[in-house]
Amino acid sequence: MSVHCRQDGREHCGQSNAEKLIPKHGGYRKLKSFQIAQLVYDVTVRFCDRYIDRWSRTRDQMVQATRSGVQNIAESSQASGTSKKTELKLTNVARASLEELRLDYEDFLRHRGLPLWEQSDHRRTQLIARRPRNAEIVAQYSILVHLMPT
Repeated sequence: MSVHCRQDGREHCGQSNAEKLIPKHGGYRKLKSFQIAQLVYDVTVRFCDRYIDRWSRTRDQMVQATRSGVQNIAESSQASGTSKKTELKLTNVARASLEELRLDYEDFLRHRGLPLWEQSDHRRTQLIARRPRNAEIVAQYSILVHLMPT
């Protein structure tokens, strides 16, 4: 593998031909979207363990939808180095999977006669005010919650 440098020594010096051809990609674990999708997955699994029948098709769909969201974010990040088209396609699949999950949660509420809080609902406003400010705090909370007995 040969390394080519410009005569002025600035651009691409120290990079192989492959590194110039395929830009850096991956690093999805640092993406906020990946971190939050992983937390949504963890919370969904726990929610399903507590509230959805073990043999229910809905349970399988909810867990698969959130898993698909996480996996497609990771795959899109990996694909970003070689194909922006594939990256966008996989990102859209992740978004669609997480939207499917949102609809499953709404169905859960509707089937049990529970309200979906409107934007202006004071309970929603209070809950948002108590929301953790970053993914690291949410991750710490998630770990604590997982340690609690069900």
